[in-house]
Amino acid sequence: METIKFTSDNSFGKFKILNATNGGPVYKRHANDQWRTNITEYTAAKIPYSRNHDSNACMTYGGPYAHDINAIFPDFDADENDPSSYDFACTDESIACTLEAGTRTFFRLGSTIEHHIKKHATLPPRDFGKWARVCEHIIRHYTEGWADGFNYDMPYWEIWNEPDLDADDCTNKRCWGGTKAQFFDFFEISAKHLKSCFPELKIGGPALANDLVWADDFLAEMEKRKVPLDFFSWHIYATEPSELVNRAEKVRQLLDKYGYAGTESILNEWNYVKDWTDNFVYSLESIHGIKGAAFMMAVISEAQKSPVDMLMYYDTRPSTFNGAFDFYTCRPLKGYYPLRWYGDFYSLDREVRAITDAKDIYTLCGADRDGKMTAVVTHYSENDDKENVTVRLVFDISAGKKPQYDVFLLDRTHDGEFIGNTDELVFDMPVHSCLLIKEK
Repeated sequence: METIKFTSDNSFGKFKILNATNGGPVYKRHANDQWRTNITEYTAAKIPYSRNHDSNACMTYGGPYAHDINAIFPDFDADENDPSSYDFACTDESIACTLEAGTRTFFRLGSTIEHHIKKHATLPPRDFGKWARVCEHIIRHYTEGWADGFNYDMPYWEIWNEPDLDADDCTNKRCWGGTKAQFFDFFEISAKHLKSCFPELKIGGPALANDLVWADDFLAEMEKRKVPLDFFSWHIYATEPSELVNRAEKVRQLLDKYGYAGTESILNEWNYVKDWTDNFVYSLESIHGIKGAAFMMAVISEAQKSPVDMLMYYDTRPSTFNGAFDFYTCRPLKGYYPLRWYGDFYSLDREVRAITDAKDIYTLCGADRDGKMTAVVTHYSENDDKENVTVRLVFDISAGKKPQYDVFLLDRTHDGEFIGNTDELVFDMPVHSCLLIKEK
């Protein structure tokens, strides 16, 4: 039996933003076809931010008429100061629908990844300065009311996506069609211009795909050029929570090394992927089942203890990577419940960490102002055949007090449902299972 002890003196601060996503709810305010929507469930998860990257590939969010710079500003030869040069309608609607769920948009300034034989919007802009001015007007539309716009609270504005995905000598670049040197110039011009226009907003990027050597070069160059960087965004797809934590530590080290100690580290694409070749189909099957859900909960639990500042799951838009909602019906899948459960942790007063040496057991715990505990315990392993583990939970409680706990279960046959009330916290946990325990 594995004993997991939670003590009030092993207490930390507030809970980070760890259930943010890519993609908002499936919902339309302008149409009556609401028989297929997940806005109620999405709202219940208390998702603080939704990144709009790849939203241009989803018809629900406006498809090719929304989100990407080339969609909002379709004629690059047009006057960037003229409101009539912009097409905001579909992006406006998508952002408003997301706000109805209580979720702010984390706006990616750039283009959706292009897997097509011919590239279009991922080619470097012909005029970096003009591109930055276009982005300036888009930001003004959503935060200052420009062009019949809005005064939304939208603090995060990200420049581009995965410029390091393909090497300079690649002939089929999917995200940045130029060279690394060109991107450094592009980012410098864009970041300096936007930060000078909006010192109160958070301007960052570059949504690093995976190359830490590239990141080292990028940060060294940005430091040399005195480029402001409010946040550094990066991605990782993996099978072990430790891989994400280790990458977060390396990213933090790089930021500190180059004078960006105050820069937020934002992991804004992550999911379970064993590999992108022979095991890719297996990865997708896992994402949509209990293994992917247990991986999600384990990652969220470990991220709270890591140097990452925000997690954004990829993704909740209708896609093959959406482990939270069914593609066809929008009903919750197993992966919805880690997002939903974590949303309740924002209301707690502080994090409480566990003392345990249990292998493949991941914990998350918090206490409210009255000291009542809420905890999630996850049994996750890359080995699908790992045997059951019996765990005993011990909470630091007042002498003579024997509280009752509500218990909820997520496993192969339970969908985050209430399974009973108890004062004996001993459980048999099969691999890929999660328990939510709430002190009454």
